Amino acid sequence: MRIARFSIDGNVAFGAVETVGKTEAARAAEGAGGTGAVSEGDLVLNIIKGIPYTDFELSGTRVPLSKVRLLPPVLPNKVVAIGRNYAEHAAELGNEVPEVPVAFFKPTTSVVGSGDAIEYPSFSQEVHHEAELAVVIGRMCREVPRERVKDVVFGYTCANDVTARDVQQREKQWARAKGFDTSCPLGPWVETDLDPSDLTIQCTVNGEQRQLGRTSDMIRSIEDLVVHITEAMTLLPGDVILTGTPAGVGPLTVGDEVAVTIEGIGTLTNKVIKRG
Repeated sequence: MRIARFSIDGNVAFGAVETVGKTEAARAAEGAGGTGAVSEGDLVLNIIKGIPYTDFELSGTRVPLSKVRLLPPVLPNKVVAIGRNYAEHAAELGNEVPEVPVAFFKPTTSVVGSGDAIEYPSFSQEVHHEAELAVVIGRMCREVPRERVKDVVFGYTCANDVTARDVQQREKQWARAKGFDTSCPLGPWVETDLDPSDLTIQCTVNGEQRQLGRTSDMIRSIEDLVVHITEAMTLLPGDVILTGTPAGVGPLTVGDEVAVTIEGIGTLTNKVIKRG
């Protein structure tokens, strides 16, 4: 199931993403069905009663995806990101593969949704895209054993670990380089029914392919990462783990449109603007 978080008429809700069938389209054309003006194949959101991390019901009230503003699919308490989890990416920046996962945080103020702007920070002259698979946690957990990792994962979404590369290289800590406002686009929704072990990850800038990799090339698996992180800290529902980026990272400039596409999930699209 694909679950989106959205805003319509000033209200925020979660909804299951559904495709309009022939019968529903016909009913809508006759003024019934609650979907409004939709056609066969259009996407609609079936509004969820409550929040999706617990048992929930679908309300049956549907709104066209084209009529809403997609928001970040979750509001994480924390984003735990992993660096250098693809060997070719580590090599392209002149780094060795670390002996243990390199973890860092991105603050909640860095999170934006699909369609939102990435604001180019004034303190950097070299901002890069980093397409990543994001893991969304579904329940409070700590010291998770490997065999229980699937039980604590809610689903998966697309992420862009936007990085001020020049700042990262000159500062020992990555907090400013990877934690500035709007540096963590997530979306467009969470896919809850997905095998993440071998998915295509692609990044394009203005339609030109920059990154192309597969999650099977990760050095540490999702199970490895969840076990490693929860040895140290409690994860909460809605928390996000970024799993690293494949090779091909590169610069973004004001006016660029950057898109991260992951097989089985969808496409996260953001435009780069000047901060201010």
